Order: sequence, then C-alpha cells, then structure tokens
Amino acid sequence: MSFLFEPAPVTALPVEGGGEFPVSRIFCVGQNYAEHIREMGGTDTSIEPVLFMKPSSAISTGPDVPYPPVTTDLHHEVELVAAIGPEGVIASGVGIDLTRRDLQGMAKKRGGPWEIGKAFDNGAVMGLLTPGQPPAAGAIRLSVNGEIRQDGDLSQMNRSLPELLALIGKYFTLRAGDLVFTGTPSGVGPLLPGDRVEAEIAGLPPLSFKMTDRKV
Repeated sequence: MSFLFEPAPVTALPVEGGGEFPVSRIFCVGQNYAEHIREMGGTDTSIEPVLFMKPSSAISTGPDVPYPPVTTDLHHEVELVAAIGPEGVIASGVGIDLTRRDLQGMAKKRGGPWEIGKAFDNGAVMGLLTPGQPPAAGAIRLSVNGEIRQDGDLSQMNRSLPELLALIGKYFTLRAGDLVFTGTPSGVGPLLPGDRVEAEIAGLPPLSFKMTDRKV
C-alpha cells in the first residue's frame, strides 16, 4: 500500500506491568451519576446516559496538560475508564474528561453537537492502565491544588459498566482499542493554568498533572 503521506503514529497508553494499549476510539458517557445530573440542572436522574466521542488525539498522559484555546471555562470530570481488547474489557484506569463548558453550553443552546466543547486535543487525560476487570465499587476522587472537588463512589453510577457496554453496543460495534469513559460524579468545576490536579479511583494507579498555559 502506498500512502500519500506518512500516517500519524499510533496513540498508545502504558499498561501496568509492561506493554502498551493502542487507542482507536474514545466513547464517553454523560449523565451517569444522579448528583451530577442535578448539579448540571437536570431533574430526571433516571434518563438514559448521553453518549459522545472524542478522537484519539484527545489523549494526554501529562505530566503537563496545556490549557486549551478559545475557552475561558474549562472543567474537570474524573471518570473510570475501561479499555476494550479482542475479548472484551482487558484493563481500566483513571481518566479525566476535560470540558470547555462555555462552548458546550453554547452548543446545547443551539441544539447542536458537543464536539467543540469536548473533542479537543489533550481533552482526555489518562493514567496508567491496570490489566483485569475494573472495580464495580470504591472511591472516585479528584482534587485541585490539594482541595477535594469530587468525592464519590463507583457504586453510585446509574448504569454499571456491563450496562454501559450494552448501551454503546446498541449503536456502535465496540472493538479492540476502544476506551470507554463511564461518567463523572458531582463536584465538577473550573481549572486554571498552574492548577495541580490529582485524581484517584480505589484499586487503580492515581493520576496527576499540571495545567500549563495555553498551547501556542
């Protein structure tokens, strides 16, 4: 096969114990924790979760993450992330869905898609993946500059990981290389350049990074 130009390198995430996970697609789940639905102004906490996607170029592993362009209201959302292999879920890790909340809000008002608020470079920060099945319960927390912002439990998810995989599978064919962000608990909030972010989920390696100035 003769390409017209050199293909982009494969985006890959390190795996605890060795090896790398090649990232294909990133599926994200919104509105999967009741308290987060309420803090975002929703009242129906039993609604079907929202599904959206990010490109593999959104992946960042730190230790520095640039503040994205255009926005003045960048928010953090800590999430359990499942990594899909040839036979199903093979690993999991801590992820942070960064959101340009002001641009997402504009898109919502216009009834349009969320891409400008969600699908930007470095907008999916990932920690080290751990082989095996993800935890079904346990603490999920995020702090900014040492102050706890998000403090929940995986058991508070409206839909469990198997239920989320079935929901995604209704609309898409999941395949090896896919990542699934499973939603965030309440406490989402703004980030500024210079902020130190630390996130943890029980049983998984913690994630930490520093927000730097806007990428020029």
